[in-house]
Amino acid sequence: MALARELGKRFLSLALVLFLVTLFTALLLSMVPGDPVDTLVPLADSAEADELKAQVRDDLDLDEPLPVRYANWLGDFVTGDENGEHFGDYFRVSGRDPVSARLSEALPISLQLMVYAQVLALAVAIPLGVLSAYKAGSIFDKAANGGAFALLAIPNFVLGLALAYYVGVAFNWLPPSGYVPFGEDAVEHVRRMILPASTLAAAQVAVYMRLLRTDMVATLQEDFIQMARSKGISDQRVLWRHALRPSSLTLLTVAGLNVGTLIGGAVVVEVIFSIPGMGLAISQAIFERQYVALQSFVAILAILYVVANFVVDVLYTIVDPRIRHARARN
Repeated sequence: MALARELGKRFLSLALVLFLVTLFTALLLSMVPGDPVDTLVPLADSAEADELKAQVRDDLDLDEPLPVRYANWLGDFVTGDENGEHFGDYFRVSGRDPVSARLSEALPISLQLMVYAQVLALAVAIPLGVLSAYKAGSIFDKAANGGAFALLAIPNFVLGLALAYYVGVAFNWLPPSGYVPFGEDAVEHVRRMILPASTLAAAQVAVYMRLLRTDMVATLQEDFIQMARSKGISDQRVLWRHALRPSSLTLLTVAGLNVGTLIGGAVVVEVIFSIPGMGLAISQAIFERQYVALQSFVAILAILYVVANFVVDVLYTIVDPRIRHARARN
């Protein structure tokens, strides 16, 4: 019963976030000056052009007030539009494509990038955090903390441009842009994803390392750690077998909650490195004023963010029984 109530609350949270995010997006788009039809159908004045523009205007409900446009889009998004394709159409001069087709191409690429960045960030941050806690106050600890603050201070678009120029262009070590599917060429896929994944992971490395170091320093003062050392257990085993697990709860929680940060960062990183993911799709939809497509893209990312947070919250209660018991008492 408690699980059902929790699932109900999370579903309501998902619905509320989806409504507010997409409504806010629709409001912002409605304030942009100019006629989006002139951008979607940039043809010279003619009877054929006027007919095509009128058709696009009718499809987008541009003659309707904003509440009606939003309600029509939401109905199509949830139930599917009249042609059976979800999420609306992406308009082009030569015709139109279903937004669902564009999503099926872009979303997996963005998920790949975010997974690579998350794995890379954890792979670098965990050893640094453990060693910094073990050598707290040492030169290594101070250097690691200084590097973490530097990574936090550098915007990801600045770091991305610097890596693309120096690593990709000046030294020609890695490709500065483009994307190759893993199934087409695994080696080239990895080479082209190193720079964008590193750019997206840099700030996360700093956050994760600082969190783990702080928790590890406190854990190393606990009585069970002192008892393990008194039994003659090596420092390496104490750190990695006894201290890391109880110190990683906050790290794992923040790693899950950082999905929103990764989504926002991926939008910029994909544009810099010309990766055809959700970031590039959103930027193109903004410039081309594809209102329906943009609202659908934003809605999918909002759903992804809320679902990820829900999964992390459920795992958090499983890992830490104290939270589960506290919720049961409430």
